[in-house]
Amino acid sequence: MTSFSDRQTGTLIQWDDAKGYGFIAPDGGAARLFVHIQAFTARAQRPVVGERLSFHAGSDAQGKPRALAVRPIKAPPPPAAPRDRSRVLLLVPAFAGFVLACHLLWGLPNWLWGIYSAMSMATFIVYALDKRAARQEGAWRVGEKTLHGLSLACGWPGALLAQQLLHHKNVKPSFRRIYWLTVILNIAAFAAIFTPLLKS
Repeated sequence: MTSFSDRQTGTLIQWDDAKGYGFIAPDGGAARLFVHIQAFTARAQRPVVGERLSFHAGSDAQGKPRALAVRPIKAPPPPAAPRDRSRVLLLVPAFAGFVLACHLLWGLPNWLWGIYSAMSMATFIVYALDKRAARQEGAWRVGEKTLHGLSLACGWPGALLAQQLLHHKNVKPSFRRIYWLTVILNIAAFAAIFTPLLKS
């Protein structure tokens, strides 16, 4: 027997059009909900990742939580143009050029390059593992605090590459805001420690 809660809103964060199901991230940070194509009310087009939805949080016959009576709140956003993605990715070589310039001007320890490279690679791998887990219902997920911690600890270039190339964690607004805050804090800490730019 299906049960319902009050109507809620959220964002479609994952969708497999071939299989006809995906996941909704409810507003307010609640756990994501499974949603099947049959739960959508009559509509002219297929669901799109990033689409804002309203729904009832209910359960199926086995008691597993899922979204029901799903309706779009507004028209889905158009797909991001490839040039927009490439512009964001330019931040990685831009930062590498900034680090190189700082090295030539003031000298930097050689291990600094290794830390950024190793942490970026590790962060990219963690994102990839979390994306794979997101496709498996009930699989263990990497916490958002862990992902942000890796970004802050010099892994933000790898996180940016993973977000854009793997299409993971690149939709949810609250996650994106905190991610960019970790980028700003990391670059500011770099400038304060290794350059005279922020020193009086």
